[in-house]
Amino acid sequence: MNSLLLLAEAVLYFAVMTALFRLRGRFGIGVFFCVLGTMHFLETYLAAIFYVQLAAGIVISPGSVVLFSGKLVMLLLVYIREDAATVRQPIYGLLFGNFLIVGLVYLLRFHQVAPAAPDHLPDLGFLGEMGALMLWGTLLLFIDSILIVLAYERMRTWFGSRQLPRIALSAIAVLAFDQLGFFAALHFYVGVPVSALTGGLVAKFAAAIVFGLMAAGYLRFVEPVQVRVGKHPRLSDVFDTLTYRERYEALLAETGHDALTGLLDRGRFDREAPAIVKRAVAAGQPVSFLVADIDHFKRINDEHGHAMGDEALRHIARQMGGALRSADQIYRYGGEEFVVVCEGLAHGAACLAAERLRRTVASVEVPGLPGIVTTSIGVATSSEDGTTLGELFGTADARLYAAKEGGRDRVVGRTAAHDPALAGRPQRQTA
Repeated sequence: MNSLLLLAEAVLYFAVMTALFRLRGRFGIGVFFCVLGTMHFLETYLAAIFYVQLAAGIVISPGSVVLFSGKLVMLLLVYIREDAATVRQPIYGLLFGNFLIVGLVYLLRFHQVAPAAPDHLPDLGFLGEMGALMLWGTLLLFIDSILIVLAYERMRTWFGSRQLPRIALSAIAVLAFDQLGFFAALHFYVGVPVSALTGGLVAKFAAAIVFGLMAAGYLRFVEPVQVRVGKHPRLSDVFDTLTYRERYEALLAETGHDALTGLLDRGRFDREAPAIVKRAVAAGQPVSFLVADIDHFKRINDEHGHAMGDEALRHIARQMGGALRSADQIYRYGGEEFVVVCEGLAHGAACLAAERLRRTVASVEVPGLPGIVTTSIGVATSSEDGTTLGELFGTADARLYAAKEGGRDRVVGRTAAHDPALAGRPQRQTA
């Protein structure tokens, strides 16, 4: 009966979590992450005091075997279908949240407790033990999450694109490490017997196979993984993204530069562009906006992976500056979209600059990516196309969409008297 209940709990956990993960496009991935985080206290509580007996005298905790094993596989699933930067978010959230719990429990000890409910007095000693266990468990989770991703990538060499052995064996190896590490804390704080160590190892190996089967089935039948062609991510790149890359990103954010491409970022565009337009209009000088978008970029991510997509963006951004004047400012507006601000450049000259930019992008060779990458560009110039940032950006953006609808890999600027790109086209808002 206990074994059947454990299996039912694993299936229920996996079904609900993957359903939320599948709906991330509608509700956002934050819902999935919040539910993942709420399970952390329950799994730690159960691992501390709730144990059941299986055949052959094996004693295990559902919190450790089902909930923790399931969470680790869920994080690996996020990495497989999203990227390392996304899976890093809940890991850091849990770590900092548990630090906060330990700090608050320490301060709660100094309260003078009112006997409002004499039969339910707070057990701050146990709460402190729980806080310490949660903190230790999250530190192990931080290590486990990195290890399972690295193991999963390493096993590509042996198993190729076969998901089941890669997920199951990665989980078995990391869960064995975690069982040894977390048992030491359980034995120290709550006196869990040594028999729970061996029983937990056997049960976690079985859980790794069960969750591996379900995850492989999900990736095959519900949300298939595209076969990635070209260079696979290096293990050092994965480790860097999961751990220390945020320091570099924070440094670039302070200087107004995009972390991936090194170009000026969206925040800096929002701060600088309104003043540039206002200054140009007041002086009676033209200012042109080039809004460029990489064609079929989603296809690159889907067919070759997000790592290859990032590599393509880095190569393109590196070459863009060579097609522009030194006075032009180029910003990564978001995703695969870029905005170039050209002060003092009339519309005809701006269209020529956009054409140079288009040809430059088409000449970029990204290692491991077959074929060429193209871009569509919309151009708008003050004062004919507008006298505010919103008007100019909206016009250039509408012409960008016209370029895409016209077949992509082209530049669309202003025509003689009427611009068909603007007809019935909703315009995006800028800050």
